[in-house]
Amino acid sequence: MDDDLRGTGPHFAEQQHAALTRDTRNSASGDVFTLCAIALGMVILHIATNGRYGFHRDEFQVLDDARHMDWGFVAYPPVTPFIERIGLEIFGISLVGLRMFSVLAQAIALVVTGLMTRELGARRLAQVVAALTVAVSPLPLFEGTEFQYSSFDYLWCVLIAYFLIRLLKSGNPRWWIGVGVGIGLGMMTKYTMGFFVAGIVAGTLLTPARRYLKSPWLWGGAALAILLFLPNLSWQIRHDFISLHFLRHIHARDVRQGRAEGFVRDQFMISTNPFIAPLWIAGLYYFFAAQDGKRYRLLAWLYVTEFAFFFFAKGRGYYLAPAYPMLFAGGSVLWQRWIASLSRVWSRVVEAVTFAALAVGGVLACAFILPINPVISKDNFALRNNGDLREEIGWTDLVAAVAKVRDALSADERSNYGIVVGNYGETGSIDLLGPAYGLPETISSTNSAWFRGYGNPPPKTLIIVGLPRDYVDKMFQSCRLAGHNGNPYGIKNEESEDHPDIFVCGAPRESWPQFWDDFQSYG
Repeated sequence: MDDDLRGTGPHFAEQQHAALTRDTRNSASGDVFTLCAIALGMVILHIATNGRYGFHRDEFQVLDDARHMDWGFVAYPPVTPFIERIGLEIFGISLVGLRMFSVLAQAIALVVTGLMTRELGARRLAQVVAALTVAVSPLPLFEGTEFQYSSFDYLWCVLIAYFLIRLLKSGNPRWWIGVGVGIGLGMMTKYTMGFFVAGIVAGTLLTPARRYLKSPWLWGGAALAILLFLPNLSWQIRHDFISLHFLRHIHARDVRQGRAEGFVRDQFMISTNPFIAPLWIAGLYYFFAAQDGKRYRLLAWLYVTEFAFFFFAKGRGYYLAPAYPMLFAGGSVLWQRWIASLSRVWSRVVEAVTFAALAVGGVLACAFILPINPVISKDNFALRNNGDLREEIGWTDLVAAVAKVRDALSADERSNYGIVVGNYGETGSIDLLGPAYGLPETISSTNSAWFRGYGNPPPKTLIIVGLPRDYVDKMFQSCRLAGHNGNPYGIKNEESEDHPDIFVCGAPRESWPQFWDDFQSYG
């Protein structure tokens, strides 16, 4: 009898190998398709809700900087404004369109988390669990509702973790190039990437991964990261490292106002979801102690190092959020192993409890974060409990109120007037929405807007928004109350509560150059 017919010939072995390869390839495709389907669901959810209210004050700052592109800005590196400049060219002033890049960043991070889980040896169900943990965690869910530099910082960190897993699994040092690219993009997005890098360095030195210190690929990756960051570094040098002064100011403000309190609590309530906390705790155990997880111990030290830095430096709780997807991946591996060790009945029970926890945690996170109800809803739970959503209300009303004050100026006053503002939300909203009313660009003291100056020649009449009455009377001549800022819904936020008055004044009491030096501020 022919050997192939008996199943022992060489052709049979080749066929068997081909079948296994085909099955593996089909399984991988199925995994990616499933993860993409989950990500698509999140994209649709954000598209359905992201146009509900208005831009957040932080978004206005990014958009205003996007219209004045440079290699750096006081508050952040240039990647986020650059992305939103592209968005402005494609979508114009569209809430849903401009937020789409953040939505896609979180969707990709979700898929990559599932792929990390696959690389660690988990099957599809565990990959789905890991992906869903990201989907229901408050911070990444929030990042999909706005465009902020933290939205893209989250993605770069997840990609770096994925490259590190590929590196440690394969032993192929070429993955350091991917790590270097991720670090370079991260440093061009948010400076807290430096803490993530410190974690990588610590993990490399404290584990057998230190053998890569002799690899040219590691140093090539480091060189590539520096090369990508070099334009911003050059900008910082030319501007006397102004972002360091900004960061010191913001950190001191956060500590003074108590924003840095509750760091440990925020790891459960903001960076991750309390209903799925056992999974990331299990992931930390997996990388530290599990027999097959020890080869990835670099990731455990990365997390512990970054946690320690932020904890002792009094960082904001959400700064550590990008480190959790890799822990969720490791925890999902142990979760899969656990249910495999149980009887059929008990494994079904554990699976049901897990997905119930994901569902409950997801519903609660959505209730707090997503603008599901209209602003005028009598029982708007999200607006009552989410200060960030309240900061999306009233900007069009502000611009209209400033235009109304302008229209009431005398002909002589209108012939040479300017608009002085006190914060970047007012700067961005008037600069972006004001042209529809014929308003000029603002004169702003805050962050990078200060570099744009006060005009030449400077205006003689000033409409002043966002500054308190005592400061206005002290710094400017001949001031009068000319209008009010608020919103028709009675929503209490920074503008309606802290900056309700609009003034019309003459020139500063000091010369413009002296006034401008004193006027610079960070926010």
